[in-house]
Amino acid sequence: MRPTGVSASVGEIHTESKDVSSHGVYFQMETSLKSGSAVEITITLPSEITRSEPVRVRCEARVQRSESIAEGRVGIAAKIERYRFLPGKRRKAS
Repeated sequence: MRPTGVSASVGEIHTESKDVSSHGVYFQMETSLKSGSAVEITITLPSEITRSEPVRVRCEARVQRSESIAEGRVGIAAKIERYRFLPGKRRKAS
């Protein structure tokens, strides 16, 4: 996950999603993001979902809400506005 439209010094933040749908994603992190903030999220869909190789998807999303949860963590709900599949590693022909 990476906030967009802010200082480049923020960089990429690794997190694990707790819920993903075709319309949005919910994840946890240590800092809050303002509602309406644009974020770029790269999700890896595992083989259990794709029934093939894992697939990476880059999403442009907007934060809908942030909520304080246990142990100093913040839950973030973001609505996916656009997405595109990222190319995977190509295998050489035998």
